Amino acid sequence: MKIIELPIAFEFNGQKNDIYPSLIRSNDELTLVDTGYQGFLPIIEKEIEANGYEMNDLTNIILTHYDDDHIGSLSDFKEKYPWIRIIASEMEATYISGEEKSERLVQAEKMLETMPKQHQAFGEWFIQQLKSLQHVPIDETVGDGDWILNNQCQVIATPGHTSGHISLYIPSLDSIITGDAAVKEQHELAIANPEFCLDLEQAEHSLVKLKNMRAEHYYCYHGGRSSE
Repeated sequence: MKIIELPIAFEFNGQKNDIYPSLIRSNDELTLVDTGYQGFLPIIEKEIEANGYEMNDLTNIILTHYDDDHIGSLSDFKEKYPWIRIIASEMEATYISGEEKSERLVQAEKMLETMPKQHQAFGEWFIQQLKSLQHVPIDETVGDGDWILNNQCQVIATPGHTSGHISLYIPSLDSIITGDAAVKEQHELAIANPEFCLDLEQAEHSLVKLKNMRAEHYYCYHGGRSSE
């Protein structure tokens, strides 16, 4: 197995930003972990192909959680590559498929009620972003401790940022793909956007859980790879 980091640079609100989706190669199959914002399909395609891989070999997409920067391009991937299997935790699956209103949208609407006037325009924009996400059915739901990708990758429940957030542990590589359960800040693992965590105490426990696993490599969606 191999994990390929896909650095995606973009501009948001006049500021430079980066995200780092992960691509897992297992035999001749490729699995993408998270899909970036809406409109990021061609950017991620280009990065995958730049690493010498064919999009026709993309077999799975694993979603760590429902947030617009992680599932924004999911529907585009599914439309262009309909054979791709979509994998998510059972709780996140209900939001991604549209069976239930997402926790993040509920949180954003509640925050808007007490948001300072100067920030309300952004709050309203963010709510519209969430509402514009296209719902996609989930092919496989997973839970804590499940083994996937031919039993080479273990699902780790890491709630806090969202209730159904998952991370991925690949023992053969001594590596963890963290999603937003951890970010790399100044060469250390930290909580991602604590002000947006749905349960900060849970998020802290999840971060400690990942750190205690003492993996050699942590692949963070925000901040990139961290080697402990």
